[in-house]
Amino acid sequence: MPRTLKDITIADQSGKLAVVTGASDGLGFGLAQRLAAAGADVVMPVRDEAKGAAAAERIRARVPGAKLTVRRLDLAALASVRALADEMLAEGRPIDILINNAGVMTPPARRESADGFELQFATNHLGHFAFAAHVLPLLRAGRARVTTQSSVAANQNGIAWDDLQWRERYHPMRSYSSSKIAVSLFGIELDRRSRANGWGITSNVAHPGISATNLLAARPEMGRSGDTAAVRFIRFLSRFGFLAQTAEEGLLPALYAATSPHATGGAFYGPSGFLHSAGLPAEQQPYTRIADADAAARIWRESERLAGVRFPA
Repeated sequence: MPRTLKDITIADQSGKLAVVTGASDGLGFGLAQRLAAAGADVVMPVRDEAKGAAAAERIRARVPGAKLTVRRLDLAALASVRALADEMLAEGRPIDILINNAGVMTPPARRESADGFELQFATNHLGHFAFAAHVLPLLRAGRARVTTQSSVAANQNGIAWDDLQWRERYHPMRSYSSSKIAVSLFGIELDRRSRANGWGITSNVAHPGISATNLLAARPEMGRSGDTAAVRFIRFLSRFGFLAQTAEEGLLPALYAATSPHATGGAFYGPSGFLHSAGLPAEQQPYTRIADADAAARIWRESERLAGVRFPA
């Protein structure tokens, strides 16, 4: 007998502009749909515009009247990041919600971005960092809630400071962990800097626990010809809601962090169940690796240098 999926209720988001990266699939698709159903105007920045348009049509079929805009964004190309930011700055509409959700996971062999950075670092962290820097005036104007999607992998391994681009000893999972630690440090540091500088932005971090998304599924363009054993096992466990959950449940911590009046800046949200792998969203103690203020300041400086962007002092 099918189980009842866990869910939360979110407040009316009418009139708000929400930007959700990676909204053509997985958690991002679900987040875009939930925000649209709550009345938000949702921007869906995606790498594949045809896939994004198809995703938007699926949402409109489920949410009549959904206000969706598909935009081109390749987070692994800083020129693409800048192009979208420039479009949005020219339009001038304040951003109320930004969910840094898009990501790639564990290409079997090392791959580089258009700018020569390791692909996971470029996509999962550096592109999001650069986009936030470029659209900071819109985030400030909207007194935005910024929620960054982390991972349980951010509680493993660490940042390879001496080989940040993994040129010498690439390892798929360690590199993935490093990228998710980096973007999580950014998410928490953004809140610190907002409070220190009066930007009016609230920034927090969420993770989906262990969720049955497509990150570990077949991705020929990533060098993965078939689904991994891990994703097949996660899909099986998600049927029971213990130790793993569906994508619809996995998106709830980020949805809560981005919309709840009770969610706060600098906080870390994830599933409330056993080992924080499944369950309803709740605040939890940040992983040690993402609570390090010195590491956050260091990755911030390094990211500004690599991306060629500068947040105001």
